[in-house]
Amino acid sequence: MFYVVLAIAFSVAVSILLKLARRGQVDMVQAVATNYVVAAALAWLLLDARPQAAMAASDTYAPLLLLGVLLPAIFLVLARSIRSAGIVRTDVAQRLSLVIPLIAAFALLGEVATGRKLLGVTLALVAVVCVLWRRYRGDLDPRAAGLRREPATWLAPLAVFAGFGVIDLCFKLLAKAGAPFASALLVSFLIAMVLCWLVVVGRAIAGAAALSWRSIGFGIVLGAANFANILFYVRAHIALPNDPSLVFAAMNVGVMVLGALVGALAFREKLSWINWGGLVMALAAIAVMTG
Repeated sequence: MFYVVLAIAFSVAVSILLKLARRGQVDMVQAVATNYVVAAALAWLLLDARPQAAMAASDTYAPLLLLGVLLPAIFLVLARSIRSAGIVRTDVAQRLSLVIPLIAAFALLGEVATGRKLLGVTLALVAVVCVLWRRYRGDLDPRAAGLRREPATWLAPLAVFAGFGVIDLCFKLLAKAGAPFASALLVSFLIAMVLCWLVVVGRAIAGAAALSWRSIGFGIVLGAANFANILFYVRAHIALPNDPSLVFAAMNVGVMVLGALVGALAFREKLSWINWGGLVMALAAIAVMTG
């Protein structure tokens, strides 16, 4: 379980970095672009990933291209969500996104919808609503009361929920097509890297955002933490080959609990009893779906 603990720590570390990015005046597009340079290099070196294995079958092209677009896009949405909705809500939304490929498996891939799985999906969907719930009082000035009326306070974590769900589904389709995980990961990182740097260079040429060494340095740290999360999660599955559900459940529960503690204690994120109830329900949903 040591690898699981490290994966949890680095996953939450990514959220903390994204929370601090705005304070450091980091250009997130440049940081995310640099992140994928680091992640691709580490996947090549540490996972011995090679792109050819994932591109051997034509069935992999569509999900790989979709991943190449979605990964950087959802990274930027993740940063926006953490800034506007906080670490707690964002981490729960990200972790509960597993219900989307599960629903797709029922609807599209012919998987049997057992009562236990349906209960887990129901609990997860209710948990998302509860965690994202915010109460607004019309008699108070939103800024003075510390309340946010912008749609981003719930739209961004909802987009995180949907985006990571589609990403998980793409990886499941790649696995079904016979593409090794490490190889698929590398190809998607490379596509994301190229697309991101085209945007970075375009913005620089247009004078919209000059290259910033601060942002690039931040991206290196972000990429290392992001890849460490993936690496230790993979190592955990290798170390516990007969207990994939245990690794999966421990990872998701651990991230939600640690994220809640960091968000509430370190960043003083305000949560209502409905939000805390949603977190408890989210933990129950993970237990039901992986039990």
